[in-house]
Amino acid sequence: MSDASDATGGKADTTEQQGNESAGQQGNESAGEQATIPDDAVLELESVDSGYGEVQVLYDLTMHLRGEEIICLIGPNGAGKSTVLKTAFGMLTPWTGSVRYHGEDIGGMAPEDIVRKGIGYVPQTENVFGSLTIDENLRMGGTARDDDLGPILEQLYDRFPLLQDKRREKARNLSGGQRQVLALARALVMEPDVLLIDEPSAGLAPNTADEVFADIRTVNDMDTAIMMVEQNAVKGLEISDRGYVLDQGTVRFEDQADDLLDNDEVVELYLGG
Repeated sequence: MSDASDATGGKADTTEQQGNESAGQQGNESAGEQATIPDDAVLELESVDSGYGEVQVLYDLTMHLRGEEIICLIGPNGAGKSTVLKTAFGMLTPWTGSVRYHGEDIGGMAPEDIVRKGIGYVPQTENVFGSLTIDENLRMGGTARDDDLGPILEQLYDRFPLLQDKRREKARNLSGGQRQVLALARALVMEPDVLLIDEPSAGLAPNTADEVFADIRTVNDMDTAIMMVEQNAVKGLEISDRGYVLDQGTVRFEDQADDLLDNDEVVELYLGG
């Protein structure tokens, strides 16, 4: 894996940049009218249009994340899933609509400022510094803090023992699953209450992916709400409270994760039938 270019890393998903000009006319087939955002939402995207340059990817998208829950975004390649995370994290500015964190509009705010607010982001690729040790990677994740990193680092080492065992090893020597655990821990040094995770199981063997999903549940148990994009839709929904199915840049289905897994249309169209 290449070194992360910066703390927010990640490259634009070229498949999502394709856009779909017909998506603007496609409604939300599961909910009918615009979804209602509950009062206890910690992160909200409401009526968001967004994209890359002049290429629109998201069309009138509305979704929310409640405190301490896990939601999973699934859908075909190019549906706009990663674009949702990048728009929420300030890597893209919404063209229209709003992104709110605890009620505050953060749309277009710089990612480093969003990190300080309490939102972390784990990109799919380039999410650790290969030339640095595990301990150095974790300390890089806390550069915006002005207090002693010792207590939070020890807490993370306790939560993720494999990092403790390898704390002086270079990150480039870790396996793919171990790098994902390091990327998660690195994002947690700032103690966010919301974590955005892009494709955590990408490129991992099934047993390794299961271990990463277990670690995501561990992160959630640390009172961290998670919005996750996942290519393995079934596995992603199995560890989630709710799910959103995106297609052509808009929400087509929104439901409890178990109900999406039992929805015949969702299964046929998006879960391999």
